[in-house]
Amino acid sequence: MGLLMPHTGTVIWMLIGFLAVFFLLKKFAWKPVLNALKHREESIENALRAADAAKQDMERLHIDNERIIAEAKQERDRIFKEARDLKETIVLDAKEQAISEAEKLIETARSNIKSEKNAAIKEIREYAVQLSVHIAEKLLQEKLAGDKEQKELIDKLLRDIKTN
Repeated sequence: MGLLMPHTGTVIWMLIGFLAVFFLLKKFAWKPVLNALKHREESIENALRAADAAKQDMERLHIDNERIIAEAKQERDRIFKEARDLKETIVLDAKEQAISEAEKLIETARSNIKSEKNAAIKEIREYAVQLSVHIAEKLLQEKLAGDKEQKELIDKLLRDIKTN
């Protein structure tokens, strides 16, 4: 028959060899292979569960990070606001202090000007009095050169004093 149809003896020996190999494999190799496949399947499932858990952990960490970033931004904004408020307070205090100092300086200058003015007026009055006395002295020396004029002036002054 040839190549397409094997002989009956060959088929029987092939069948006996196949069954022997099948029973040997079933007895010694089938359970370890199935156990290895089961173990591999479990390790793949565990790896997938671990990947899912890691993914959930990453999502939680991402949410926590976003929350922490939001809190940090709020804290930064609060600090900036406090700094701006403090700056405004310092600037306002400096302005008020500068205005106060300026008012003190102006008041001091005014009092200095007033005292200088009063001193100048007093000096001018004293000079005017001295000048008036000097002029009166010169006039009296010229006018009252004789005894008769002096006596008339004294009598006139006494009359003026009595009437007042």
